[in-house]
Amino acid sequence: MISIFIIFAIFILFNINKLTTSLCLQKEIPEEKQPKVFRTINVLITILLITSYIEILFT
Repeated sequence: MISIFIIFAIFILFNINKLTTSLCLQKEIPEEKQPKVFRTINVLITILLITSYIEILFT
């Protein structure tokens, strides 16, 4: 169960990072601010994935 969820989480994070890259290009976010945008989005998605795993684990 955990291995399937880890593969799923890596797939989700990879796709979210691709979408974030296109967002930065489309909105013309300066190079200096891009790492902050990526860090914020990755932390929020990681929190979402962890809480989803905990919810699946306890139901």
